[in-house]
Amino acid sequence: MSEREFHSFVKQLLDGDITIADLPAELRSEGEEALRLLAAVDRRPVQLDGLTARVMAQIAEHPKRKFWRRVLQPREFRVRVRPWLMVPALAAAAALVLWIGRSGPPSSPASPALVTVRFVLSAPDAHEVSVAGTFNQWNADATPLVRTDAGVWTATLTLPAGEHQYAFVVDGVRWVPDPAAPAVDDGFGRRNSVLTL
Repeated sequence: MSEREFHSFVKQLLDGDITIADLPAELRSEGEEALRLLAAVDRRPVQLDGLTARVMAQIAEHPKRKFWRRVLQPREFRVRVRPWLMVPALAAAAALVLWIGRSGPPSSPASPALVTVRFVLSAPDAHEVSVAGTFNQWNADATPLVRTDAGVWTATLTLPAGEHQYAFVVDGVRWVPDPAAPAVDDGFGRRNSVLTL
């Protein structure tokens, strides 16, 4: 018998999300067939005759479980301190402290170099322009540009060295790649400008 694949609307009917009346007319016969098949399924709970008790008994007697129970069981330990043995231990601890002190604190990784960049876009008809990119989590409101008298918009940012993708956001709705920079496909049908510092 081959496995039948039902339309997604019929699957919604079987899940109880919609009724037979909600199905399109061409799917109602398929929906009725699916409901008949579902009604024929035996839904009584399956009894496994003590299987759970047998499994739990086996787990309780498992050798690893016994081992960990023995290891984790609290025990009392008595330690005798012999003063003449403390002298070499204290000397070794002092030597270790001196050795660590001479080597100095661990060096921290160098922070990335910062580079100042000026973003420029000529958009004389725009009312507002901002730049969004990997450096500000693509937030269109985070970095507004300032308009000059000639309709040129600019902003100066200090960014860490590396590769950054960005785009200008014109009037809050239109995403425009920088015409003066190389661009790559963003995977959503647009182009992002690329800045390598």
